[in-house]
Amino acid sequence: MQPNNQDSTAMKEKKSGNKGFAIVFGALILIGGTYGVIKYRHAQRHEETDDAQIVSTISPVIPRVAGYIQDVRVSDNQLVHRGDTLVILDNRDFQVQLAQAEAALASAQSNVDVAGAGVAVAQANIDASQTSIGTVDAQIESAKVDLWRASADFERYQNLIADHSITQQQYEQAMATKQVAEQHLAVLESQKQSAIRQVNAVSRQKSVSSGQALVAAATIKQREAEVEAARLDLSYTVITAAIDGQVGKVNLQAGQFLNAGQALFNIVPTHDKWVVANFKETQLTKMQVGQKVSIKVDAFPDSALEGTVTSFSPATGAIQSLLPPDNASGNFVKVVQRVPVRIDFDTAHQLAFIERMRTGMNVLVDVHLN
Repeated sequence: MQPNNQDSTAMKEKKSGNKGFAIVFGALILIGGTYGVIKYRHAQRHEETDDAQIVSTISPVIPRVAGYIQDVRVSDNQLVHRGDTLVILDNRDFQVQLAQAEAALASAQSNVDVAGAGVAVAQANIDASQTSIGTVDAQIESAKVDLWRASADFERYQNLIADHSITQQQYEQAMATKQVAEQHLAVLESQKQSAIRQVNAVSRQKSVSSGQALVAAATIKQREAEVEAARLDLSYTVITAAIDGQVGKVNLQAGQFLNAGQALFNIVPTHDKWVVANFKETQLTKMQVGQKVSIKVDAFPDSALEGTVTSFSPATGAIQSLLPPDNASGNFVKVVQRVPVRIDFDTAHQLAFIERMRTGMNVLVDVHLN
């Protein structure tokens, strides 16, 4: 009888175990199915990716002129405002260059004055010569009248001397008067030609002086530009912050030589940040600009930020890389491409939290498609 009881008990336990397994298995199927339905419905309304980072416009601090560092006014991770002095370069060489440029400008301005005076003198000489020509013209007209009268008297005396109506002395006096009048007229005409030549010479001198004045005026503009350039170079010896933000590592010491265009350190803005999420190309089918986005920052697991899709990159990340792939060479292997998507924070109530985030941090984004 006892073996029969043991068999009966074993059968009951077996049936009870099968029933419990069925219940657990059914519960797992129900939970899995429910989870699958939830995930499917979620996938129809959302697109997610963890290939996303916090991005900001990093401003590099770059000197515009070369020189030796006189003073460093910032330290690692310091907060700065736009216009704050960061680094001061030794400016003595630039002060000398500015003084030389200002002296050259003063010399050019004096050359303009000299050239202007030369033009004025030449014009005065021209006026005097033209006045002299006018006077000579009047004298020539008077000399012509005298010559006409002397010639007429000589012709009458020449007729009278043939009739012995006048003396030889009167005839010779009339001849002498005519010759004097002719010579006087010739002298005046020579003086007029000389005055004309003098006017032409002075006019050429005026043209030369005018050209020198124009050159001197152009030189002034050049010297003024050199002075302005020297002043700019002098101002560049004080390196200031271009934006509000936080500086990175400052590896500078007084006395160190800097080259123009050398990157010193970076300034990262504290508020102007956004997210760049790299979605697979197959995820972009229903995504549009203006859709709302839920954002979670890995560094702050309890974070719950909101954003908006603002733009899509015009090209995939691979095409914009330093060495883009060339699918026309070798064997082709299809790879799902990723497209950068910009997501801006809804900063109305998130400024304080955004300030705590650091550029480059990883985030998880969930785009609401509806």
